Amino acid sequence: MPKGQSLRVSAAAAAELGRQAAVAGTPGMMHLDLMEGSCERWSIRLRPGHLAGLPVARADGITLYAPAEQSALLAGLSLDYRGDLSGGGFLVRQGEGVRCCACGSAFSRIGSGRQATQ
Repeated sequence: MPKGQSLRVSAAAAAELGRQAAVAGTPGMMHLDLMEGSCERWSIRLRPGHLAGLPVARADGITLYAPAEQSALLAGLSLDYRGDLSGGGFLVRQGEGVRCCACGSAFSRIGSGRQATQ
């Protein structure tokens, strides 16, 4: 995981990732991959375990893995988690060169447009 090239994970997101990994029987390991978004180019999908790829973030006892070909798209992003009585969800926070949708669940690289490829 090269310095400065990784995804940043908030304490709240790390806690929820750790909880989900433990419930799934894969303590300390979660997998992230990018899917086609609806309001922006990319949407993040999180699943328990180390399915494939490289570590892109480590925080509070959790390691987040992603496909190697998607790691450059994750650079500079911040992953947060917000929960309340009616539920919760992971949010992508804007960083340099990143535009997020209003709901916080999808993002685009500025200048990449909808036609950008992995």
